Amino acid sequence: MIKIFWLKRTDDISGISGIGIVADGVVFPDGTAVLRWRTAGGSTGVYNDIESVKKIHGHDGKTKIVYRRG
Repeated sequence: MIKIFWLKRTDDISGISGIGIVADGVVFPDGTAVLRWRTAGGSTGVYNDIESVKKIHGHDGKTKIVYRRG
């Protein structure tokens, strides 16, 4: 089953992505996570798993992964 998620940022330490929902993502059944940034020009990243996304983009708890319900 594919899981849809968003990155929700409370503090933008980089000054680039802003605050609120800053990226959209999916986790595939094999655990691979794909993230698409909402910033101007956007970019897409592919990660081995959701833990890698948290480690790289979590900013010490200032960014949360929020899963779609249902």
